[in-house]
Amino acid sequence: MAIELKMPALSPTMEKGTLARWLVGAGDTVKAGDLIAEIETDKATMEMEAAEDGRIARLVVPAGSVDVPVGAVVALLSAGEDTDPVPLAAAEIYAEPVQALPVPDEAVPDVSSTSLARRLATARGIGLDTIAGSGPRGRIMAADLGLATAASVALIPAEDRPLPAHRGIPMRSESLSTMRRTIARRLTESKQTVPHFYLTARCRLDGLLELRRELNGAVSHRGARVSVNDCVIKAMAWALEQVPEANVQFAGDRIHRFERVDIAMAVAIEGGLVTPVIRDVAALSLGAVSEASRSLAAKAREGRLTPGDYEGGTATISNLGMFGIDEMVPVINPPQAMILGIGAGVEQPWKIDGDIALATIMAATGSFDHRAIDGALAAQFMAAFREAIEAPMLLIA
Repeated sequence: MAIELKMPALSPTMEKGTLARWLVGAGDTVKAGDLIAEIETDKATMEMEAAEDGRIARLVVPAGSVDVPVGAVVALLSAGEDTDPVPLAAAEIYAEPVQALPVPDEAVPDVSSTSLARRLATARGIGLDTIAGSGPRGRIMAADLGLATAASVALIPAEDRPLPAHRGIPMRSESLSTMRRTIARRLTESKQTVPHFYLTARCRLDGLLELRRELNGAVSHRGARVSVNDCVIKAMAWALEQVPEANVQFAGDRIHRFERVDIAMAVAIEGGLVTPVIRDVAALSLGAVSEASRSLAAKAREGRLTPGDYEGGTATISNLGMFGIDEMVPVINPPQAMILGIGAGVEQPWKIDGDIALATIMAATGSFDHRAIDGALAAQFMAAFREAIEAPMLLIA
């Protein structure tokens, strides 16, 4: 009896994934709980387990296949000692995988059907009788033709399609990872559908830097050092507590008003960025914020984030100050209604107690969804954030 192994939903919002690598081959015997494949989502690479004992009868979806829908059959398992061939109909439940390969000078529309390889071969004058198929039962896939296809060319208006690269410039084209394609899609949707507006507040950091030195000096023997970013995250949570009307989400004809501050922090990793979430930041001490941010950043860079680490978040913070960036204007991370971009602390002349002196100034720019947050409300939030930065004892009260 053939048992269908299907693409799992690794998070409640997951719709598709990349079957990055098979850890088994056809004919291998597996037990329930054995790892059989690596699944790549836009957040992390996770492992797929066998649900039952049996023998791998067929790998329906080749390794490297992208945009495999949740619930699609990816392999067939023969239960017990059953070694009979698996019916062809069962093996073809999942249609040809479409590879996210570079687009050629003359983009070939992807029609997502079992006839894709035939149409591409016809368009390029390639004889199929000379091609060795890599699909189920030797079926010829589009990737076997060595042609570049685009998964959504047919759906993109001509004026929005990427232009071909200039022929005279040395280059190489690479397929976008699942993460990079998801980032591109989500941020394009954000800029196209969310009415952004931006406010910048310049905050004096000297008091916060001094407090941080004192805190780290007091706990240095335990190694629990507090970073400027930890302080900024805590200040953002404090400001959202003071201005709870900004801790919201637009939802069509409704507004969701959150009663807890969960802050997603942008973490740069190889190939993109992820936004793990620190829960209930307002209730945490600075030391607890530091421990949570360090742990989540390490898990993100090692590809060990679980759905519980990155789902949700009522607002996001993105800090490029450590890279020497003076100021940044971030893009909102839907469905959230705001994101705070943090620049570096820059020493510059500043009016202090009526005199001009050098001070360390940080630019913080908030991007707001105007459907949910108006200008005056956003200004109140930015003022509260500045207050927390410039009176840092508020962060440990």
